[in-house]
Amino acid sequence: MDVIELVRTLTIRITMIAWALFILSWVLGWAIRGSPIPLYRVKRVGQDIVEDAIVGAFWLAIGTTVFALISYITTSISVPLPPPPTIVNTTTTTP
Repeated sequence: MDVIELVRTLTIRITMIAWALFILSWVLGWAIRGSPIPLYRVKRVGQDIVEDAIVGAFWLAIGTTVFALISYITTSISVPLPPPPTIVNTTTTTP
């Protein structure tokens, strides 16, 4: 496995785990907040979890963009440079 594949694989795995954690905390927060428990503190904990999930999703989206940019740059570096342009002689004489 070369460096490019390693970066791409790590990027995908970390991103998938982070989004799964976001969804889990989002669902857990709404489940706690919407539960029929009459205690305000319990409902506030659920609200805090939902708010933290939203902030986490924002930073996760920013991080995903940075990971995609890093992956794009590593892919661009590994591509060989195109050959230099050749000069074509366009001056021809007609008899």
